[in-house]
Amino acid sequence: MTTTPKTSVPARPLGATGPTVSAVGLGCMGMSALYGGADRAESIATIHAALDAGVTLLDTGDFYGMGHNELLINEALRTAPGAAREQALTSVKFGALRTVEGGFTGYDGRPAAVKNFAAYSLQRLGTDHIDIYRIARVDPDVPIEETVGAIAELVEAGHVRHIGLSEVGADTLRRAAAVAPIADLQIEYSLISRGIEEKILPTARELGIGVTAYGVLSRGLISGHFTRDRELAAGDFRGFSPRFQGDNLRHNLDLVDRLRTVAEAKGVTVAQTAIAWVLAQGPRHGTDIVPLIGARRRDRLAEALGALDVTLDAADLAAIEEAVPADAAAGARYPEAQMAHLDSEH
Repeated sequence: MTTTPKTSVPARPLGATGPTVSAVGLGCMGMSALYGGADRAESIATIHAALDAGVTLLDTGDFYGMGHNELLINEALRTAPGAAREQALTSVKFGALRTVEGGFTGYDGRPAAVKNFAAYSLQRLGTDHIDIYRIARVDPDVPIEETVGAIAELVEAGHVRHIGLSEVGADTLRRAAAVAPIADLQIEYSLISRGIEEKILPTARELGIGVTAYGVLSRGLISGHFTRDRELAAGDFRGFSPRFQGDNLRHNLDLVDRLRTVAEAKGVTVAQTAIAWVLAQGPRHGTDIVPLIGARRRDRLAEALGALDVTLDAADLAAIEEAVPADAAAGARYPEAQMAHLDSEH
């Protein structure tokens, strides 16, 4: 693939206390884990293309490929033009405990563990600071105040610039914000994952906390590219995801077909429509939401960035939400065992 994005990405403030970032970020997880094999050279080229287009926010986790993703980003930044490298911001999740076989065994939010995870991430990333640092899931055995307090100490020491959170509920968001300034909450948000709208999103807005939305294409389900007969690679997370199973998949792809009708009438793609819808939710309510695009290839990146050129008026938004109403999706967004780890769902 040689497609290079042409869109110049505008900037948005990430909450009241966070950094200014590109209006969309690049989620790098799929370049290392959970979606089957990825091409290393194409992954690095995609990061370079994103930086060249003006994407400044690179999102990763220290457990994506057990450090592989951080090392990949390190290589991409080392080989990028100096100006792009200097503007890049790293958002890192930590805390997940893994097995040699790749399984997840829990989360560790103890202050000593927080600082240990950070030390390893700084080494793998080849940098002296992490721009936004967050625990991937709340450790049920450690008060969020202790975990956030440890990150605040890393901020004071200069190793971290801003504190983030991931998949927390409204009450936890308030408790964390009482300890130290929180730049943003990273959480799943898309046309078919709108659970945050009732309590979590209003609380974040009240507290001046930004939102980085992942799963805006629901792991490719509402990208317009996923087909009913697609065979997934061994180890692909979607092979275990309820929304990709049997009747659930058929129902959800019927929703995508309805969304496709709206997109085609507007002369854009399904993916661009879904991303543009998420982008539109911020300004509609006086705040900003930064979608994370999980592109692994330059052509998919170019398509996704095209959403920045899509303007949705009131009629467009009504048509989209008629095609895909809230709570229309079939199946939970994670398998039951993983849903149990989501503070945002309790």
